[in-house]
Amino acid sequence: MDEPEVEVRRSARRRRTVTAYRDGARVVVCLPSRFSKAEERRWIDTMLQRLAARESRRRPSDKMLLARARGLSRRYLDGRAEPSTVRWSTDQMARWGSCTPADASIRVSDRLKGVPPWVLDYVLVHELAHLLVVDHGPAFWALVERYPRAERARGFLDGVTHASGAELADA
Repeated sequence: MDEPEVEVRRSARRRRTVTAYRDGARVVVCLPSRFSKAEERRWIDTMLQRLAARESRRRPSDKMLLARARGLSRRYLDGRAEPSTVRWSTDQMARWGSCTPADASIRVSDRLKGVPPWVLDYVLVHELAHLLVVDHGPAFWALVERYPRAERARGFLDGVTHASGAELADA
């Protein structure tokens, strides 16, 4: 894996703390100006590792999505929903997720990367429920409501939709 472009910002006012964040494709590392070049290199390496770990938790891979979905199926749907694939999708612009029951595949909008985990879990449970019930009838919603944060997650997604000025279809 290629190391990202790193911009180091030294500050005389900064005494002990070191922070890092993404600015587009670049990583900005802020550290005290008194640090030596060796300390700077050590802290850059440390902060890149921390940033990667944090991003991995917030933006799970397709493999992690599949494992997460299977765990949610066991927990809330008695393990009856068995997805073959679960992956991020860049072309989900009108909905948060979609499901193809014929091949048991689930796609999740990459616009959900970085949302709280319980919101992502709701979308996954919603799509898993479609593996068992195709329509949005009462039997479907009874399955989705097994997820305890379903109503709260729908509210969160409604807020995101409203803030973006878009009208999206239901998950």
